[in-house]
Amino acid sequence: MIRYVSGRLAQSLLVMFLVAAVAFSLFGFVGDPIRQMITEDASQAEIERLREVMGLNDPVTVQFWRYISGAVHGDFGVSYFHKRPVGALIAERLPATFELAGLSVLLSILIGIPLGVYTGLHRFGRGARALMALSLVGISIPTFLIGIMLIYLFSVILGWLPSFGRGETVTVLGGFWRTGFLTTSGLQSLILPSITLALFQTTMIMRLVRAEMLDVMRTDYIKFARARGLGTQAINFRHALKNTLMPVVTVIGLQLGNVIAFAIITESVFQWPGMGRLFLQAIQQVDIPVMSAYLIMIAFFFVVINLITDLAYYAIDPRLRSNALKGTAHA
Repeated sequence: MIRYVSGRLAQSLLVMFLVAAVAFSLFGFVGDPIRQMITEDASQAEIERLREVMGLNDPVTVQFWRYISGAVHGDFGVSYFHKRPVGALIAERLPATFELAGLSVLLSILIGIPLGVYTGLHRFGRGARALMALSLVGISIPTFLIGIMLIYLFSVILGWLPSFGRGETVTVLGGFWRTGFLTTSGLQSLILPSITLALFQTTMIMRLVRAEMLDVMRTDYIKFARARGLGTQAINFRHALKNTLMPVVTVIGLQLGNVIAFAIITESVFQWPGMGRLFLQAIQQVDIPVMSAYLIMIAFFFVVINLITDLAYYAIDPRLRSNALKGTAHA
């Protein structure tokens, strides 16, 4: 177990180092940062003084080490456009993105897995066929179009739900986190964007669980369980579903990272004040510190989620534990 975790941690650190190198390179390849901070009438002496203060005259290796050291401590520099520390900007937007992504993934799991089991066990039924047809619609329609359609129906025509913004929020955890879960308008504002973001994930999980259920139900140990006289519920849920969830856990873990990274479109459609919208604004304003910090943060989330997923897969699948023990014994 220790050897397995150590290997995954080493891989994660290598990935983060490479991503930090790419993020640092943005400062050199996307224009001169000094030009983004000075006025047009600034003298050459002022420019040189600013370059010296920011350490841009130091060797690249020194600048890179300074950048990595600051990133480890949450210091990503100052935003060119907002004139504020990037870490503070991200801390303000992070709760909104996490709440939206977390609720979307939770909805996709709670809906996708039961529907996948149902369509797998009743593949020739009318209900299962109708769900599979609807899943094609969920996969095919672009996310931004789904969001616009939901806004038009529930906000414009029916007037039930707000069409943009996060609603009223309250501060919890000693002022560290602002949440909309504890207010009525905050919960109402979450409904449409979370459904929009969850729809694709739900259909994908449903189709994956269905495919895995069909494969598992054809295996020899399921046939042997039937021959032993086990009940249908025990076979379907105690044996088949347990083995079906092994690859599903991996996909869900990867999708959580994708939801956080690619919530940009949904946040733009609903004007959701999250990290994705901040990143889009940074691109429009050529705000390199924000862009590079966003890249590192997303990579960090992916690395952590993948590590947790690998450990969960290791705990679920006894074959991995057996192989790890054999490797330790040979060593």
